[in-house]
Amino acid sequence: MAKPPQGQQDFIRAIVSRDLDTHQFGGAVRTRFPPEPNGHLHIGHAKSLCVNFGIAGEFAGGRCNLRFDDTNPAKESSEYVESIREDVRWLGFDWEDRCFFASDYFERFHDYAVSLIKKGRAYVDSLSADDIRRHRGTLTEPGRDSPYRTRSVEENLRLFSHMRAGDFEEGAHVLRAKIDMASSNINLRDPTLYRIRRAPHHRTGAAWAIYPTYDFAHPLSDALEGITHSLCTLEFEDHRALYDWVLDECAVDCHSRQIEFARLNLTYTVMSKRKLTALVDEGHVSGWNDPRLPTLRGLRRRGYPPDAIRRFCEHIGVAKRDSVIDVRLLEHFVREELNARAPRVMAVLRPLRVVLTNYPDGDGEELPAVNNPEDPSMGARMVPFSRVLYIERDDFCDDPPPRYFRLAPGREVRLRYAYIIRCADVIRDERTGEIVELHCTYDPDTKSGSGGAVRKVKGTVHWVSAAHALEAEVRLFDHLFTVPDPDHDPEGREYRSLLNPNSLERLRGCRVEQALRDAAVGRRFQCERQGYFCVDDDSTGGQLVLNRIVALRDSWAKIAPGRSQETR
Repeated sequence: MAKPPQGQQDFIRAIVSRDLDTHQFGGAVRTRFPPEPNGHLHIGHAKSLCVNFGIAGEFAGGRCNLRFDDTNPAKESSEYVESIREDVRWLGFDWEDRCFFASDYFERFHDYAVSLIKKGRAYVDSLSADDIRRHRGTLTEPGRDSPYRTRSVEENLRLFSHMRAGDFEEGAHVLRAKIDMASSNINLRDPTLYRIRRAPHHRTGAAWAIYPTYDFAHPLSDALEGITHSLCTLEFEDHRALYDWVLDECAVDCHSRQIEFARLNLTYTVMSKRKLTALVDEGHVSGWNDPRLPTLRGLRRRGYPPDAIRRFCEHIGVAKRDSVIDVRLLEHFVREELNARAPRVMAVLRPLRVVLTNYPDGDGEELPAVNNPEDPSMGARMVPFSRVLYIERDDFCDDPPPRYFRLAPGREVRLRYAYIIRCADVIRDERTGEIVELHCTYDPDTKSGSGGAVRKVKGTVHWVSAAHALEAEVRLFDHLFTVPDPDHDPEGREYRSLLNPNSLERLRGCRVEQALRDAAVGRRFQCERQGYFCVDDDSTGGQLVLNRIVALRDSWAKIAPGRSQETR
């Protein structure tokens, strides 16, 4: 079987290669991406997708399954299943015909549990959840045997049968593995294998009153699907001994190898499903697709290209220790992707009206503008120019400081793709003194691309024609949190207290080129000098809404040489 070049192998790929060399799994490579359908995917899952699908794709004949570990009916739904499928496809991965569910194997899990009872390796425990927790012990003290640990095989089989039949209330009994209550690994202190759940399942309905725990169902699902390498994040490292115990005791045909790697953590956000759920449920964000969240739905709505996310995940690779990756590295890959592919337009976010007093009245003219200087094949577009324009309010200063090269009273600037103009008069509101309009003159001999364009000025500003511009709402996003690592605040503050109150700024009355009149939701483009934007799905026929994907300035590119992307 073909393998990646040795120089490109991380520690996981090295293990897979050795297993192929020794014919450990008959020359097969089978991985799986196993989300629980109880929430939406985030960028940490994107890394797992890239690892599992990537490794399977690198070895000839390799396969990666999509499997939903749906063993907790109280928190799972078909809505999450469809959302996850959509996100996996959007990111560019294809499970083909290999989409499975742990619930596909419920009957076989039950049979394995019965076999463990018959072997004396599992028992029905009637302690309460709190008592089980107290009996478990601590990291420094061993656990204590349950008084029900010595039940006979016959009694355990009878009780487990009644559990399945729905004869008991939730919490009355659980099925536990009989391993070692004195083990230094707490996960081996008679872990729970089955619990009673009186809730309908999204696929099996009310057919079952008992459900396997993740630690029991997951290794068996891997084995039943012939998974050779079960790749998971570091929080499951201490569970590996239990993973192996289940497969050994159940005598499965395929004993999958569990390998752990560091999860992806990003600065200025959180990845915990519990914390993300709290942010959504408590209204701190607008929903799971809020562009400030690290969810794939949020990143997609914000306008992040899936190719950029995959390249980012491939760049950071896999490691054996957890760290926090600087979000600027992700933004760097987003900019690289958009710079090469996004067409250019002009937009004015904070408009200031400009009247060219010596420009003829009428419909004006159309001027050619480059669509993307990085890709000449995109050609040019025609931009309307007229007597009344809008420029950015920050591109004018009534009392300019030194080295200010934009527009000011008596000064000249070039309008991008157009003419040189001079500010002749400033019109103010008589009551407030606020600047409401500039009166300028234009030099008709300085049109860009004409023979008169040789006269140069130091400043160039962008603009839109007032008569032809579209009005838009523009949403500018900042970090969701005010500190780089809200999960580990040095002052011990609760993460919600660290939310950034300025993470979203809405600008209304913005003006953009008419080229965006029929732009579809999700279309990405660069607003010159402003950043990269996409059309938000709040847009309607009468109102254009734009999200800023990322600003133009790439601070990571300036600091990255010689520096690790890890911040912790």
